[in-house]
Amino acid sequence: MKITEVIFAACLLPMALLAACTVGPDYVRPATETPPSFKELQGWKVAQPKDNMIRDAWWEMYGDPQLDELEDQINISNQNIAAAEAQFREARAQVQQARAGYFPTVGISPSATRSRSSSTSVISGTSVSGRGVTTSDFSLPVNATWVPDVWGRIRRSVESSRASAQASAADVESARLIAHAEVAQDYFQLRMLDAQKQLLDTTVSIYQKFLQLTKNKYATGVSARSDVLVAESQLKTTQAQAIDVGVQRAQLEHAIAVLIGKPPSAFSIPASPLALDSVPPVIPVGVPSDLLERRPDIAAAERLVAAQNAQIGVAEAAFYPTITLSASGGFQSSDISTLLNWPSRIWAIGAMLSETVFDAGLRSALTDQARAAYDANVATYRQTVLAAFQNVEDNLAALRILEQEAVAQDEAVKAAQQSVVIFTNQYKAGTASALDVITVQAIELSDKKTAIGILGNRMIDSVLLLEALGGGWNSAQLQN
Repeated sequence: MKITEVIFAACLLPMALLAACTVGPDYVRPATETPPSFKELQGWKVAQPKDNMIRDAWWEMYGDPQLDELEDQINISNQNIAAAEAQFREARAQVQQARAGYFPTVGISPSATRSRSSSTSVISGTSVSGRGVTTSDFSLPVNATWVPDVWGRIRRSVESSRASAQASAADVESARLIAHAEVAQDYFQLRMLDAQKQLLDTTVSIYQKFLQLTKNKYATGVSARSDVLVAESQLKTTQAQAIDVGVQRAQLEHAIAVLIGKPPSAFSIPASPLALDSVPPVIPVGVPSDLLERRPDIAAAERLVAAQNAQIGVAEAAFYPTITLSASGGFQSSDISTLLNWPSRIWAIGAMLSETVFDAGLRSALTDQARAAYDANVATYRQTVLAAFQNVEDNLAALRILEQEAVAQDEAVKAAQQSVVIFTNQYKAGTASALDVITVQAIELSDKKTAIGILGNRMIDSVLLLEALGGGWNSAQLQN
C-alpha cells in the first residue's frame, strides 16, 4: 500500500463523523420591548419622501463647507478610529485561528543520526566483550494529526469568533460616529462663541459711545459723576466678557485638532460667527424598531450576545470524548543513497479516544460561567436598546422645546432693543437717568446672548439626535 493511500484511508472514517450534532443552544436574538413610536415626536416636522433616510455623510445636511472639510479628515487621521480598526483586524485574525481547527495539523521532521554501539556490554550480569558497531540512520517522516469536530466545539468556537469580529466591526463604526459627532458639536459650539464674541464687540462699541455721552453730560453739569462711573463699569465688564470667550474658543479649537489627528499648535479655524438665521436641518427619525438596525452600539451588544451563546456550546462540548486521528508515513534507511527507495517506506495509522472521568465539577462550573456570561450580555444588550430610545427621546424633546424657546426669546430681544432706544432718547432729553439706560442695555445684552446660546444648543442637539439615530449606518454593513 502506498503512503498516500494510507493517509487517504485514514481520512475516510472521520468524514462520516462530520455530520454529527453540534451541542449547545442555537442562537436566537433576545427579545426587547420596542414602542411603536417615539413619545416626543408629536409636532415634529416630517421629512420629505426623498429625504426619509439619513445619509452616511450626515454632516452635509448642514451645508457648511468648513464642517465638511473637518469631517472628511476624521476617517484618515482620528486615532481612536485607527485603534478600533486595528482591534477589528485582530478579531478577524482570531476567526481564522478558530477555523484552522477544522483541518489536520501536518508536520515534517527529517533527521540524520550516526551512532556507535559499545564494545563492552553486560548480559545477565556477565560482561561480554566484542566489537562495537557504528551505524547510520536517516529518516524523512511526515506526520498528520486531526481532531474531528464531532461535537461541534470548533464550529461553536468559529461561530463565537465570527460574532465577536462583527461586534468589533460595529465598534469601529461606533468610534467613527462618536468622532464625527464630537467634531460637529465642537464646531457649532465654536461658531456660537464666535457669534457671542461678535455681539460683545459690537456692544462694547455701543457702550463706548454711551460712556462718551455721559461724560459730555457730566462736563456740562447735567449728569452726576456716578453716571460716568456706572457706564464705565459696564463697558469694562463687557470687554472682560469678550476676552473670556477667547479661552473657551481656544480649547474647542484644540479639541477639534486632536479629533482630526493634528497637533493643536499646527491648527486653527478662522472666526466665523454662527448666522442668527440658522436652523437645524429636518431630520428623518423613523420608528423605534429601526434603531435595532441603525445603531452600531446596539449591533455590537447583540453580536456579543451571539458570541457568548456559542461559548456555551464550547463549554458543553467538553463533556464529550475527544477523538484524535493520527497518520504518519515517509522513508527511513541506514544509507542515504537508498532513503527514497520504495522499500525504505514506513507508515503508521492510529486513533485515540480520550474522556475525562473526574474533574471535581470543573466542566459544570465552566458551563455555568458561560451561561451566566450570556445572561449578562443579554442584559447589557437590552440596556443598550433602552438607552438608545432614551437618547432619541431626549434630543427630540430638546429640539422641540428649544424651538419654542427660540421664538419666545426672539420676542424678548425685540422688546429689549425697543426699550434701549426709548430710554436712550429719554436720557438724552433728560427725562430718564443713566441707570435706567444701563439697566435696559444689560437686559438687551443678556437676551441676545441667550438667543445665541439657544441657537447654538439647537444645532448641537440636532447633531446629538443624528448620532442617536445611528448617523446613517445600518447593521447590514457588518462584515461576516
